[in-house]
Amino acid sequence: MKKKLAVARLWYEGNSFSPITTGLDIFQAREWAEGDAAVTLYRDTATEIGAVIAFADAHPDWEVTYLRCAAAPPGGPVTDDAFAAIRADILDGLQQQKWDAVYLSLHGAMVTCGNPTPELELLEDVRAIIGKTPLAASFDLHANIGPAMIALLDVATGYKTYPHIDMDATAARALALLTSLAEGRIKPVGVIAKVPAIYTSFNMRTTDGPMAEMAKLAAAWRAEPGILEATVFGGFAYGDSPFAGPTAMVFADGDRMLAQRAAHALAAEMAARQARFEARPPSPEDAIAQALAIPGDRPAAITDPADNPLSGGIGDTPTLFRALLEAKPPVPCVFAFFWDPELVAEARLAGVGATLDVAFGGRVTSIFGAPVRIGARSLALTDGKFRNVGPYENNLAVDVGDTALFEVEGIKVIVTTSCQTPNDPAYFTLHGIDLAKVGLLCVKAKNHFRAGFTPLTRAIIECDAPGPAGVTLDHYEFKYAAKTLYPLSLR
Repeated sequence: MKKKLAVARLWYEGNSFSPITTGLDIFQAREWAEGDAAVTLYRDTATEIGAVIAFADAHPDWEVTYLRCAAAPPGGPVTDDAFAAIRADILDGLQQQKWDAVYLSLHGAMVTCGNPTPELELLEDVRAIIGKTPLAASFDLHANIGPAMIALLDVATGYKTYPHIDMDATAARALALLTSLAEGRIKPVGVIAKVPAIYTSFNMRTTDGPMAEMAKLAAAWRAEPGILEATVFGGFAYGDSPFAGPTAMVFADGDRMLAQRAAHALAAEMAARQARFEARPPSPEDAIAQALAIPGDRPAAITDPADNPLSGGIGDTPTLFRALLEAKPPVPCVFAFFWDPELVAEARLAGVGATLDVAFGGRVTSIFGAPVRIGARSLALTDGKFRNVGPYENNLAVDVGDTALFEVEGIKVIVTTSCQTPNDPAYFTLHGIDLAKVGLLCVKAKNHFRAGFTPLTRAIIECDAPGPAGVTLDHYEFKYAAKTLYPLSLR
């Protein structure tokens, strides 16, 4: 008789300080599937559920049922109604039959308007339904993990890379451990150790720097006899949660003391690198000057991480764009992007070739800068649909909604109807932009951008501009995170 595996997904990273909330419609527009529709959506994608499908193909002795799978681009707090609807879908599915194992694809840094730890609530509800059935979860590297979450799980895994190019491998590892547990081959015990600080993610990429060193240390622990899993989570600085801050998570095979020793050793190493996780990038003006001074045929890129949608940015801050206009670079320039559905609709009504009086940025809020009012010519209109070609979420179908490409004083500007980071080269191909002919590329993005664009650019420079996900935490008022955490403890 086949063993039964239930799978569900609720993946969302929430910025508590964003002025925009995320409703159910945003999930339904991004990733919203169950049953056969989930298989169609995720097959052959480098995602968690893509890995589940590959597992099902390779393990005919397991019958996999795909319950609600929902994900949305990171943003502000999820509405309580949206969370309740997704939670109800998952729980209703679990109640339909008995399971031999359950796997949840989670992020770990979700917040709702009324709950700073909704994933803990979901885990509590799932455990209440399934009882002692083996339960596994996978988490993003930026998860805010708390001990109560781990206590509800039999085993868990986390991304090892940032940019995140191991989503599928993370799920595959979770499934291997989960099925080994269900078949009685291992007895995992989990421990976490917290770092008494909150780190922003500017220096968390695992290609170099302190997080690359932490990834190697965690890998060394995973190679130790008896260790089933060891992951270091950087945490999500803009998710105001009682679980805020970096976490070392270790699962050992029946040996709690070993798991504790490994987790505390990793947390100590993370704490020792605190100063190196702090970033001080140049101003937009200085970043532009630096980029133009770097020789080479490929474009130089400048990222504006404070308005990166994958950190809860709003696609609306104008500071970098204003600096670009004032600099008047003597090379072809592209700016991506502004989120402005009304402007896209106006461009579609006017048609390609029309010149419009526009206001770029400052639409959602003027807190981060006033709009840039200027004349712009419409160059192209698209339906916003493409499929990723880079390593981040490779082959996943993406829909950013209708878009418009404008030209402003020699700068090409992309405007979209949804707020999603331009992290894949196909985003620019969609707009007829040949990156090989671009001199300066300015984007609202952060480290995920590097996965697809490092090979295509001569340099990638971060700048420090105002936004919802700023370089420092000085101006953010935390309600739930412990005031003893650095740098909140300095106030």
